Amino acid sequence: MKSFTAFTLISPVKWALSALISLILFTSCSDPATVGIELAPGNNQVGVYFAEFELPAEMVLLDSFNTTNQSVLVVGEEEDDFFGKTSGTGFTRMYINSTEDRPETEAILDSIFFTLDVVSVNGQNLDEPKYYSVHRLTEPILDTLYYNFNSLAFEENPIAFEEFIYGETKDTVVNLQVEEEFAEEIFGKMKRGPEFENLFSFRDYFPGVAVKAREGDNTTSGINLGSNTAIVAYFHYPGDTIAESYRISTLSSRSFNGVKNDRSGTPIEQISERGENYDVGQTVGLKSNLGLTIKLDTSPFDEFLDTLSGVTFNQVTFEIGEINEVPDGQNPPSFLVSYFTDSSNEILNRPSDRQPLTVQRDGQPQVTLDENGDEEPAYQAPAIATYSSEDEKYIVSVTSYTNALFRGQLERKDWLLYANSPDTQGDDFKRSFRQFKVNQNNIKVKAIYSKTR
Repeated sequence: MKSFTAFTLISPVKWALSALISLILFTSCSDPATVGIELAPGNNQVGVYFAEFELPAEMVLLDSFNTTNQSVLVVGEEEDDFFGKTSGTGFTRMYINSTEDRPETEAILDSIFFTLDVVSVNGQNLDEPKYYSVHRLTEPILDTLYYNFNSLAFEENPIAFEEFIYGETKDTVVNLQVEEEFAEEIFGKMKRGPEFENLFSFRDYFPGVAVKAREGDNTTSGINLGSNTAIVAYFHYPGDTIAESYRISTLSSRSFNGVKNDRSGTPIEQISERGENYDVGQTVGLKSNLGLTIKLDTSPFDEFLDTLSGVTFNQVTFEIGEINEVPDGQNPPSFLVSYFTDSSNEILNRPSDRQPLTVQRDGQPQVTLDENGDEEPAYQAPAIATYSSEDEKYIVSVTSYTNALFRGQLERKDWLLYANSPDTQGDDFKRSFRQFKVNQNNIKVKAIYSKTR
């Protein structure tokens, strides 16, 4: 719907006081530098107005969604009436320190575990057992970029597997029992084999692993790569009761996340081509790591601003929500950023330095000067829409952005929503399967502005 409504108060001062209260509520989720409403006793020259309009939405499956070296493996199996069936497999090399002492020939194996450093869990029925398995790769991970649609071949039978119950625990190290035949094989090579003389020989022997979840578990884990995601062998020597260990970790190891998504029979089954925008009806959604996102038509900004002259925007907010109900045990993304896009459905970059362009935070410059003194969009401070679990909304103040549009400093562009905050380490949009759905009627811009008659 491309429409807006504005309401003028009969008593400007009385209405402005009411608007100021609303402004305080808006500002509680916004940058404190936003401009307030100035009132003077008996001043009847000030008119305060409110406008609200919707931003029409479509959905896009992002092209070239690179998941290489995100430091977290996204491992899960999910089914959803809207997003369909999604499977995530984590692929990673493994690492040995060739200077570390290896078990000697006479060492006796006690046990071997494959440990998973679980740092996040998003799923349903977490009080029921969840199953994960680790499979040896049959082809190497190359020094190239991998995307979420990539995968590698691996052995059908796992080298380690286990069922466990998360309950209230969302971060833990899980021990998977290593299959006996593989345990004997790799421990023998630890002791005597040339495969452990250096990292290159080791990776020729053991290219890496694929970590998988069980279909039907409807749960996804984020598995941190490092010293705690590893093969750990415990052993002792004859006549010695003191246990020792040798660790093959995922430190400094190239990795990527592969994703399969079957949208058959869902409201979005028509989405088939990457980089194309699709009208999927009244409900739209976003799903992380799949690269499935929302594109917003921002032309209603033009339709609204073209009706105005001589105004000051006191507060403008962009809101998404209430979002549709999220099942227990699952969480929507914490943050959203609005990147500029056009008919290409790709994130737009500044011509001068290829920096990605976003709506900028309130109180920050929306434009800067290039080396020739010409204005170009700023990029350093993206405006971040934060999710409120209490209101079930994403809210961000876009007052400075709207003023820049109104003054003609910025050329209006459509927006691609991206589930990440540039202030955090890593790319959250590539480190989970978090998702949300929302009715298009709940994607709105709300403006409070004033003008002199």
